[in-house]
Amino acid sequence: MLGQHRSVQRRIAQPREDEDTITAAIVTLASRYGRYGYRRVGALLRHAGLDINHKRVERIWKCEGLRVPQKQPKRGRLWLNDGSCVRLRPAHPNHVWAYDWTYNGRSFRMLTVIDEFTRECLAVVVDRKLKSQEVIEALSELFVHKGTPEHIRSDNGPEFCSRAVRGWLASLGVGPLFIEPGSSTTTRALTPNYGTSC
Repeated sequence: MLGQHRSVQRRIAQPREDEDTITAAIVTLASRYGRYGYRRVGALLRHAGLDINHKRVERIWKCEGLRVPQKQPKRGRLWLNDGSCVRLRPAHPNHVWAYDWTYNGRSFRMLTVIDEFTRECLAVVVDRKLKSQEVIEALSELFVHKGTPEHIRSDNGPEFCSRAVRGWLASLGVGPLFIEPGSSTTTRALTPNYGTSC
């Protein structure tokens, strides 16, 4: 009679009397059980004696913007090269040293050497490019003044894993310790912070 298409006609939604109560209960359960989805929350509500189906719980769940947070990936255990799973802890000065590169992406590179037991920064070598030969030169000068450590820890960078460096350390009786690739434990956590000016 009015010439209107049927698609423009809308039925006005009539909220149920218990809508606010159910919504509050869902939000409370979602806050209490952070890893539960709407299906498990609905099961808890039905177990509590409420007559509610999963479709209604899902509708309220989406209207309230609730969601289950994604699981964080588990960190793998740190395994040493000898097959053990216990990380060698420094027991005294000159027991375990650590060295690593600090690279800002554009300007320069820094080779930092520290004593893991005392947390003393033994050397910081800064240059545009640093290769295995520079590593040997920096460590040899340090070994003359401080003595040779029993072990030295580093990542698996080519300048640390090169035959020249490993052979030179072996000739001095220094045991290399390499962290596993992708490990969350790095020597960066031990490196002193010199601020943003570096």
